Amino acid sequence: MLDSSKHLSITIDGVPLSAQPGQTVAHVLLASGKMVCRTEQGDDTRGIFCGMGICGECRMIVDGVSNVRICQTLVRDGMVVCRQDDVLVGRSS
Repeated sequence: MLDSSKHLSITIDGVPLSAQPGQTVAHVLLASGKMVCRTEQGDDTRGIFCGMGICGECRMIVDGVSNVRICQTLVRDGMVVCRQDDVLVGRSS
């Protein structure tokens, strides 16, 4: 359950955003109007697809950890999230 009385601050791709406890990173990303989570070889972009952790399309770098499924990751105050370049982290699809 979301607690609208509290606000957390997270950063996605260098942009500070407000979030509420109980939200997923994917929810905050979508609410900010962004869709892209990662880039594959050939500059193909990927975003949130299934929203329940099965497809893995929503992998991003969260607090320095690659391949985090943001649809399953709850926000924490001060969290830093970055778009993932799968060519650089050595993984494609």
